[in-house]
Amino acid sequence: MVALGKELPFVTHYVRNLRGGSQPILARASDGLLYVVKFANNLQGPNLLFNESAGSELYRACGLPVPEWRPLAVSDSFLEMNPDCWVQTEEGRLRPASGLCFGSRFLGENGKRLFEILPGSMFKRVRNQTSFWLAWLIDVCAEHVDNRQAIFVEDAEGWLEAHFIDHGHLFGGPKADLKRNFGASRYLDPRIYGQVSSEVLLSFQDVLQALDADKLWQRIEAIPAEWSHASARESVERCLQRLKIPSLVQHVAETIISDLERRADTESGIVGLEWKPPTEVLCLGLQGAGFRWGYARGPNCA
Repeated sequence: MVALGKELPFVTHYVRNLRGGSQPILARASDGLLYVVKFANNLQGPNLLFNESAGSELYRACGLPVPEWRPLAVSDSFLEMNPDCWVQTEEGRLRPASGLCFGSRFLGENGKRLFEILPGSMFKRVRNQTSFWLAWLIDVCAEHVDNRQAIFVEDAEGWLEAHFIDHGHLFGGPKADLKRNFGASRYLDPRIYGQVSSEVLLSFQDVLQALDADKLWQRIEAIPAEWSHASARESVERCLQRLKIPSLVQHVAETIISDLERRADTESGIVGLEWKPPTEVLCLGLQGAGFRWGYARGPNCA
């Protein structure tokens, strides 16, 4: 089987089930690598595999670390031999669809330690902590309707690097039918949003302005056709238009910072909400404290 112009590896060995609403599995493929595998007929929605792959490409194009992904072939014989990987439903087990599935490289190979949740004392060991701000900006513009998720990979010196995962709820969700407040796409523990200067936030505008939308769209066009539903593609187009509007990006940045500041003021004493952003990043221009995506729109908002 061929996709993205390359001969595809196929799923060979089921390892175990993984947590998550899409009911992914960990499996080894014929290229010898481990992948987090998501099936086309998952219970969350028809756009899930497109969102996962397009979101990975979008993040990578913006310089954010994501696991490598690729389509994998899954055979009927593999599914019949491994009933433990079948999807659990209220009516019983559902056989996953054969054909193409989404494979995201498992980050824990070669003995690397992975962390899904960090205690507050470990945040100072995250090398790319400021990337969470850029991720939030992108997620708002991409209509992400679920909390941002990340995996922290530890290196030999004990430093951690966040890799952003689970993009299935970008672009209005797996069915492209949801609207959420901008805060829905925040990483659950707000302490990850450490102090950041106005210069760093403004540099994100430079990153987004330098985004090669044509090259990115070529990568998105190469996503398997059976995953590429019109509703999701339209949402990607809207996202790319938004990311190219500096005033809108600035408006979103002001809004998310103001939101964290208000939470810290009104919920003081709750673990994780002690930090207050420095005042110099709260005065970039227009204030957007009432920004709600799909309701009150920012300046020049598409």
